[in-house]
Amino acid sequence: MNESASLSEPLANTRIGRHRFTILALIFIVTVINYADRSTMSIAGTGVVSDLGLDPVMLGMIFSAFAWAYAIGQIPGGWLLDRFGARRVYGGSLILWSLFTMLQGVVGWLGLAGATAAMALFGMRFMLGLVESPAFPANNRIVSCWFPTSERGTASALFNSAQYMAVVLFTPLMAWLTHNLGWQHVFLWMGGLGLVLSIFWFALYRDPSSDSRLGEAELSYMRAGGALVDLEADRKESQPKRKFDEIAQLFTSRTLWAVYLGQYCITALTYFFITWFPIYLVKGRGMTIMEAGWVAALPAICGFSGGILGGMLSDHLIRRGVHQSLARKTPYVIGMALASTLVSANYVDANANWIVIALMALAFFGKGFAAVGWAVLSDTAPKGMVGLSGGVFNGIGNVAGIVTPLVIGYFVATTGSFHSALWFVAAHGILGILAYVLLAGRFERVEIRTKQPPVETR
Repeated sequence: MNESASLSEPLANTRIGRHRFTILALIFIVTVINYADRSTMSIAGTGVVSDLGLDPVMLGMIFSAFAWAYAIGQIPGGWLLDRFGARRVYGGSLILWSLFTMLQGVVGWLGLAGATAAMALFGMRFMLGLVESPAFPANNRIVSCWFPTSERGTASALFNSAQYMAVVLFTPLMAWLTHNLGWQHVFLWMGGLGLVLSIFWFALYRDPSSDSRLGEAELSYMRAGGALVDLEADRKESQPKRKFDEIAQLFTSRTLWAVYLGQYCITALTYFFITWFPIYLVKGRGMTIMEAGWVAALPAICGFSGGILGGMLSDHLIRRGVHQSLARKTPYVIGMALASTLVSANYVDANANWIVIALMALAFFGKGFAAVGWAVLSDTAPKGMVGLSGGVFNGIGNVAGIVTPLVIGYFVATTGSFHSALWFVAAHGILGILAYVLLAGRFERVEIRTKQPPVETR
């Protein structure tokens, strides 16, 4: 049995408290809004194209604008988290991304069209991605601080599964707003909701070392199980300057590169679902925008379920004594194999859309089941560089958000169908499996090697 499980076992039978789950619920809600705001364009997209005179390539560029900035901002965002902590950086990020979400709706009332409108929306989406960039590294930092190793898979899977809940809760609502009030209202209402949520964030979130609502028993349980409960306190006391050669080791570790590549592949699947998927249902399968809004929610429920089950399986294996490396790899490999089956939709008759929905639901479930990457990073990131490691991990992963919308837009524009696009997306499932099985070694915390000063001899 691994060390963290054996340490936490005696405490698990005591009344330790559950305040850490309140914190998890808070970051889950914030992440739901995060994904809802970044997916607004996928629902409003058909109305935007019609009203502003855009073509598929322009829309693909607008979709990719978010990911360009999001990827660029990951490492600076991770550094800010290590420097100033999750409460201030995450809260400020929430306020700013809500404002830029609202501004996208204003573009629709400025009388812009064609390339000018596309440039304006590209700029707004770019800024949205830039200010959202600390969000997931912050989630990872918070889970690392608040959860022991044996609970970290489920906690990470839950906040990661917020992307599916965003689809379930807000896709029908955004489709209704588009249909009845106009696509501009999607951005205005969602941005306003984020601003309200920021008030609750600053009122409720504290780090473990300063949260008066966290009892001593629960704090001891968290610390014994491997939670980095003193990470924020250590940051406040001393913030060592990282040397270039130490930071460079984040890019030379084979273990970390396997995790990065795995995240890139699952992010490619994510960006298909949050950008082109509703448009695929309308343009590729002949559904109405209202039908697409409701239908898109069904696979998302499966994705949410898969995410929770994948995390629970991973944590269950750890509690049974399985090494965390095998426990994390198992759901990832199974899930990515299931996600790749979405390419089968290419061979479904035009009158059998229910089969397409079933296939997409299976793919959603698989992608959710595989979403243990953040738990892997929590287990492997060098201590003291959790935020920066999360920034590198998410930055490399979100390069897929640049590539995927553009490639799909190119395929749709040049072929007039989604056939090649689905093959492109499905291939990432296989590549991700190869990264975890062949490239990755044993998942354990990476130790940063520091250069020792030369010893003087006399």
